[in-house]
Amino acid sequence: MELVFIQLAIILFTAFVVSYIVRTFNQPIIIGYIITGIIISPFIISFGASKEIISIFSDFGIAFLLFIVGLHMNPKVIKEIGTSALLIGLAQIILTFLLGFLVSLNLLGFDTITSSYIGIALAFSSTIIIMKLLSDKKQLDSLYGKISIGILIIQDLVAIAVLMFISSLSNGTSFSSFAVRGLLAGGILILILFFIGFFILPTITRNIARSQELLFLFSITWCFLIAALFSYFGFSIEIGALLAGIVLSISPYSIEISSKIRPLRDFFLVIFFIILGLNIQVSSINSIIVNALILSALALIFKPLILITLMMMFGYTKRTNFLLGTTLGQISEFSLIVLALGLTMGHISPEVLSTLTLTGIITITLSTYMIIYSTKFYDKMSNIISIFERKRVRKEIKPKKKYEAILFGYNRIGFGILNSFKRIRKNYLVVDFNPDTISDLTKLRIPSIYGDIYDAGFLEELPLDKAQLIVSTIPDFETNNLLIETIREENKDAIIIVRAHHIKEALDLYRKGANYVLTPYFLGGEYVSKMIGEAKIDDRKYKEEKEKHVKMLKERMKKGHEQLEIEKN
Repeated sequence: MELVFIQLAIILFTAFVVSYIVRTFNQPIIIGYIITGIIISPFIISFGASKEIISIFSDFGIAFLLFIVGLHMNPKVIKEIGTSALLIGLAQIILTFLLGFLVSLNLLGFDTITSSYIGIALAFSSTIIIMKLLSDKKQLDSLYGKISIGILIIQDLVAIAVLMFISSLSNGTSFSSFAVRGLLAGGILILILFFIGFFILPTITRNIARSQELLFLFSITWCFLIAALFSYFGFSIEIGALLAGIVLSISPYSIEISSKIRPLRDFFLVIFFIILGLNIQVSSINSIIVNALILSALALIFKPLILITLMMMFGYTKRTNFLLGTTLGQISEFSLIVLALGLTMGHISPEVLSTLTLTGIITITLSTYMIIYSTKFYDKMSNIISIFERKRVRKEIKPKKKYEAILFGYNRIGFGILNSFKRIRKNYLVVDFNPDTISDLTKLRIPSIYGDIYDAGFLEELPLDKAQLIVSTIPDFETNNLLIETIREENKDAIIIVRAHHIKEALDLYRKGANYVLTPYFLGGEYVSKMIGEAKIDDRKYKEEKEKHVKMLKERMKKGHEQLEIEKN
């Protein structure tokens, strides 16, 4: 036992040092964990055979990770996935799987089962990495950010099915046996779980929620209990933990439970990624590096190309297509979990797991820079990727008349601004680069046009010279910067209102010539302050404000303006 503690102490210390170094280079901390495993692999081997005991900790990490993923996979989420994200996500998974499968089978010489695992691993993208980087860039609310999130949800749902399939094949179970036993037994278990989730768990969680300690203990108990139940019926512990989280997501306390368990998950998950690194020995890298580089190229180049092509087919602009493609160009932590399960089942060799782990290091590292500097990459490659934009986009961008007011970006903020346009009775136009939004506006007979204002050629086609009021609700600084420059060259008298996330960006936009910069993070506080100053402690006035606010919120909800909440793992 002392040996295990000594190893853990050294492992965690090494992980801290390596992860600190990795973080200084703006890399995901997961990379540090895997590299730690590679570094300490010789030490573990020479120090004794307690790797199996330590690997138990990694199993806990996977279970907690999937449990928390499940907590944020409320069945209601499925309703909020857009049609485009659903179809693009499913098509991307299928096409990427086929590409990975065929390359692995015909070029790399792997067998059918191994090639299938590789295809599956390449099909998924990293929720943890993408959510973190999009959040840092303030792009979660952008069009490509929203579609990326939708695709990630689809991938997670498919991953659930894959995990169920793999876990049902334990002990040499055939595919036909899976169809009979897996679907039947798994289906019955899931039905029972959801019955408990809808009719029994709400009462239980409501009673114990008064005590934070009891809520924490119950959550862990529920996770282990369901995981053990699924293990008893021949499924994996991982799928049991995932479904335990999904069922508990129905509870109104799911977010609170997630916050309580997350530190526990993070600790055990560190061990999981270190164990993955342990499987890569420095001496064996030469034998797997070529295959890892080929598979990395599939994830970093060909998977984005698949996504960009699919986005083009749905009518999105080349910029949106490019940004989304580069965002999803890596393999997922889910991929590594699936491969680890495949190794446990005896479906793949340790060499294959090592190859894909190295692929994970390469793709996550490079894709991080691709996401951070995606706009700069787009600027350099804009002309090249013009082939990924449908010709009809160019034909439809030129408005037929002049407009007094122009709104760029019909979103939750734009909805209210458009109502203001109507009140001041100005001849207005809405510009948006989401084809679904344009379709909806057309049905409502709202003057609208499809296009990306980051495209200088598109802006030149717009009647900016006669516009009196121009508003942009798009949160991207570079886009608004270009918009102001273009407008001021043609129209020095127009009132320009744009949006910014940061104070520095707002000040820069003011210097560029904006008349007003909308800063949503600060406006809420200003409004409340003004309301308190006017209403003071008059209950009647607050009641009036409440009634107006409730009416507005209900109207927004009917129009689908509710923001989708996603776990930032």
